[in-house]
Amino acid sequence: MSTIIRLRNVTVTLEEDVARWARVEAARLDTSVSRLLGELLKERMGKVARKTPAADAAGRLATFGKRHRLSLRGLKIKDLINEGRR
Repeated sequence: MSTIIRLRNVTVTLEEDVARWARVEAARLDTSVSRLLGELLKERMGKVARKTPAADAAGRLATFGKRHRLSLRGLKIKDLINEGRR
């Protein structure tokens, strides 16, 4: 039994240098720009779907610490959450 995958046509507007890179990259991979973009988006969609809320929160917390030059070493996330509730 085979599954039918429906494809949709979309129009994409790119900056000239991005479009040039996409054409070169697609040629290097022996594919079309359309298929290259589709695969890149599908890969990105999978990464976003696998990201758990805890992992997302930890990532935001880590970038917050770096942005504000804070050391978060030794702190527990539950302590930070509880601190925010006070």
